[in-house]
Amino acid sequence: MDPETDGVLDAVGPRLRALRRERGITLADLASTTGVSESTLSRLESGQRRATLELLLPLARTYDVPLDDLVGAPRTGDPRIHLKPIERAGMIFVPLSRRPGGVHAFKMIIPARPAPLEPTPQAHNGFEWLYVLNGRLRLVVGARDLTLPPGEAAEFDTSVPHWLGSADGDAVELLILFGLQGLRSHVYADTHR
Repeated sequence: MDPETDGVLDAVGPRLRALRRERGITLADLASTTGVSESTLSRLESGQRRATLELLLPLARTYDVPLDDLVGAPRTGDPRIHLKPIERAGMIFVPLSRRPGGVHAFKMIIPARPAPLEPTPQAHNGFEWLYVLNGRLRLVVGARDLTLPPGEAAEFDTSVPHWLGSADGDAVELLILFGLQGLRSHVYADTHR
């Protein structure tokens, strides 16, 4: 095999491990979902076993990602990006980043409602940074209840119970950067302006 192909195949295992950990899935759960044994999955992630189409197809289905994303294949042909919105808890998330692991970027849309929803705070591992593009965001983090207009940003530890919603029932659009625990976003200001 040529060195470029070897390099692509060598990167599959770490990419699969990062994706599984990012999603909070155990090897046992993944084996149960895909029908691929735990030992095969472990060897695949550690690089002791080469990726095959037979192994990658059930993983791509389980993770709901294109096969190209699992192997890190270069994009060819059509330069357009085909974003696949995800609807969760009545909100729409448009993934803006594609690599497994690290910080992930999303555009989030909270649809308009006749009346604002009551907060139902949830907690999970991670750290989140958000920026309001349009609308007025109601952000509840722990005991703090804030309203953020367009142009405002916030960051918080997602292990603290939190909730995001519309402050007035109108639609809200925001950008979100989310990373696993310890992965924080940093914005540096130019102090020489």
